[in-house]
Amino acid sequence: MGKAKRLPRELYEKELFRLQSKLVDLQEWVRTEGTRVVVVFEGRDAAGKGSTIKRVTEFLNPRIARIVALPAPTERERTEWYFQRYIERLPAAGEIVLFDRSWYNRAGVERVMGFCTKQEYMRFLHQCPIFERLLVEDGILLRKYWFSVSDAEQERRFRNRLDDPMRRWKLSHIDLESITRWEDYSRAKDEMMLHTDIPEAPWHVVESEDKRRARINMIAHLLSTIPYQPVEREPIHLPDRPPPRGYERSPRDMQTYVPDHSATLTT
Repeated sequence: MGKAKRLPRELYEKELFRLQSKLVDLQEWVRTEGTRVVVVFEGRDAAGKGSTIKRVTEFLNPRIARIVALPAPTERERTEWYFQRYIERLPAAGEIVLFDRSWYNRAGVERVMGFCTKQEYMRFLHQCPIFERLLVEDGILLRKYWFSVSDAEQERRFRNRLDDPMRRWKLSHIDLESITRWEDYSRAKDEMMLHTDIPEAPWHVVESEDKRRARINMIAHLLSTIPYQPVEREPIHLPDRPPPRGYERSPRDMQTYVPDHSATLTT
């Protein structure tokens, strides 16, 4: 994978805002039509999934568009049917759910790191296409995106995080293991796609050497795959404020105010 030329910031921000306005239209259509949308974000560590999700949801209503990023399963969840805890997070009518990693953990990190047995892994490869066909058959709009990044670019991003105290929390020992297990993850991804790239729910690969291009490309593709229509909204008018009826605000010294930290700032 060659290094992609970075999309100029001005062009990127202009197109991103245009696409985000379309996402707001999509959200309103989903709400009024009672549609259910699931978007799965998968890919290499540091491939740009999280930052893309942030741009997707930036102007959306969190009551309609929810992000699901599950932690490691609890002891109880480990005894459940593997897909069970993901089913609980699926959307109801009028909702969009974005999975920041998903049930595909079993085909990736669990497979490579030995967190599941071979039998559990093979069962997943068999059941996953069935599970996703059931979702689609029930009317859920399922979209799956794989964010692809080169080993050199991944390592560069890891080093940037290591040197940045504000982003160091993004690095875990599991992330760092992905450097030494690059080929293992590659083989796992290839096998996963061989079994789960199905006509009813195909994988869409996002080239993510340049995060700006990746975000633009992913959002534009998502919008192009859903037959939404702009919804005519009822006009909203601010009511006239009624005349005062004798209310007097309580004295300031009766309440505790946040100190004015801004007053201490200098240019």
